[in-house]
Amino acid sequence: MPFTLPQPGHAELDIKKSRFIACVEAVPSRAAALQRVAELKAAHPGAAHVCWALLAGGHSAANDDGEPSGTAGRPMLDVLRHQQLEGVLATVVRYYGGVKLGAGGLVRAYTDAVAQALSHCAREEQVAMLTLGCSLPYALEGTARRLLHKHDATLLAVQHAANVTLQFSLPAQAADTLRHSLNEACHGQLSWLDTH
Repeated sequence: MPFTLPQPGHAELDIKKSRFIACVEAVPSRAAALQRVAELKAAHPGAAHVCWALLAGGHSAANDDGEPSGTAGRPMLDVLRHQQLEGVLATVVRYYGGVKLGAGGLVRAYTDAVAQALSHCAREEQVAMLTLGCSLPYALEGTARRLLHKHDATLLAVQHAANVTLQFSLPAQAADTLRHSLNEACHGQLSWLDTH
């Protein structure tokens, strides 16, 4: 089961006069991650590098930002994978101190910076959410709302027309139970809608 971070974590390391400022944080998308990296570059114009790694399913990526290939982004990504994180961005801002660290030293520095930032973070299980929709007679709206509440579903939208249309989200593992409960309570008067 993948994990995410409810709060960002930060760490700062000084290694042979170079300063490494690390941050790990949950991001909703690759676009949000790239925006965050751009913000860090703007906030640290004197930094030599702003390296980053994003672990987000098919949108995962790593960037060495001018460091020797494979010495920053990829090791940072490996730390996120090892921690079983998903939807998490790791960034490290490096201020160069004049002493070269070599490839092995850079890998260790970036890995340690991200690992230390993560050591200050709580992790929480990432719960897959599902969005569903249904249409039912007005007389059954109260029953449906009570069942949604009972199954920890979040009501997203209600539309009143010929019938009542409800759109809601809930943890994916609870979807089958809720569907069954609603079908039983509505005695065949409910129709499920495609929410994609």
